[in-house]
Amino acid sequence: MLEVGAVSNAPVEGVTQRGTRIDREGGEPVDLGVRCALPGTPEYEEAPPVVITVTREDFARLPVKPLQAHAGPPEGWLPVNMVNVLHTDPSTQLLNTELLDTPVAIRATPISYHWDLGDGNTITTTNPGKPFPSETVSSTYTQEGWYDITLTTTFSGQFSVAGGEWQDIDGTIEIISDPVPVYSKSLESRLVNGDVPVDEDDDPWIPERSHDTEGPSDPEARHREI
Repeated sequence: MLEVGAVSNAPVEGVTQRGTRIDREGGEPVDLGVRCALPGTPEYEEAPPVVITVTREDFARLPVKPLQAHAGPPEGWLPVNMVNVLHTDPSTQLLNTELLDTPVAIRATPISYHWDLGDGNTITTTNPGKPFPSETVSSTYTQEGWYDITLTTTFSGQFSVAGGEWQDIDGTIEIISDPVPVYSKSLESRLVNGDVPVDEDDDPWIPERSHDTEGPSDPEARHREI
């Protein structure tokens, strides 16, 4: 099998070819060196077309943005055992680059979502979830404390060369989102003086995050697939 790429920095029209022969049995590449072909020569007429492809490694080097993870109420806390709704926006990202002086468009599409709840529980799903009242992708905390919820998104990719048809990139990449801190609070009944109004801005009280206020692991933690 002969794979040929083409690069030209010469001041005259022509083509510079570098050949690589791949051993079908051992898979070892052999560099065949470089040759130059000028217009009007048999080498120029026989030169194969340049084939541009995007590898998984190329895909991984592109600035694909992490998705924004949404978890818990906007206030940043929720009662112990209350449903914690998880969701994200599954928008496809379009990026542009250039290979061999040729414009190449890259399309990154989220296909899978892995949620780490910070207490040992994890969820893997192909569903991006929806805001409350949907509970399609959700969890609960059984104990009090601060937890970090982290989303890792798997992206598949496609590329288009100079406006041509979209082609699949072999392999996927994973992008980790910024963690979302959530405080799980145990709400206990207590007697209050009915003559004193409840201060809704100060109740319930949420402690500063510290080593002592970190939430413990769930002794019955498990992985779920949705």
